[in-house]
Amino acid sequence: MLVAAAVCPHPPLIVPELAGAAAPELDGLRAACAQAVAALRAAAPDLLFVVGGDDTTREYGPRSAGSLAPWGVDVRTGEGDPVLPLSLTIGRWLLGGDPDGFLAVAVDAGPAQCLELGERLASMRRVALLIMADGSAKLTGKSPGYLDPAAEPYQRRLVKALAEADLAAIAELDPGEAAELWAGGRAPLQVLAGAAAGAELRPELVLECAPYGVGYAVAVWS
Repeated sequence: MLVAAAVCPHPPLIVPELAGAAAPELDGLRAACAQAVAALRAAAPDLLFVVGGDDTTREYGPRSAGSLAPWGVDVRTGEGDPVLPLSLTIGRWLLGGDPDGFLAVAVDAGPAQCLELGERLASMRRVALLIMADGSAKLTGKSPGYLDPAAEPYQRRLVKALAEADLAAIAELDPGEAAELWAGGRAPLQVLAGAAAGAELRPELVLECAPYGVGYAVAVWS
């Protein structure tokens, strides 16, 4: 059963070495993510998995490594050749240690597949999940995807669902709409919805912000 979950974003700039002089701008986001990860550990789960988006769906072992070299600085997490995608690399960096495994979910995976993946994860004893999920990257004219008027209401719905642990609202997120609005966290969040089905979890929205025109939310379900 799922005993705790944390939702965090995965911008490369959350790592101070990549942010450089701009690092203080994301101090609040780093602190919120640290709080969320601490809540996961406080639940004392039997197993802890990191879930994030990628081009394809696949699992990685607990000692798998990642690098941020493609984003400018070769900050590494884990040992060995870096194989983790960005979302899981940042998740590993936030954890500061080995989880029990990583799950990359294809960003275009259908809702039914995502929900099934979550159900499977939750069937493994007492499980905690660190869900790496960015919101829309089209919130302002300075966003990576420029401004889309549909992005702000979408982001509000997303944040509300996290704040209320509204599994139905998350399960109903449309892959096409998410792709159009550059909301890369849709698939991992639907894995969370599948894992949380039947669990009694208390939601807490730790932080909502949109630096650089990208919607980020940090939430804890415990």
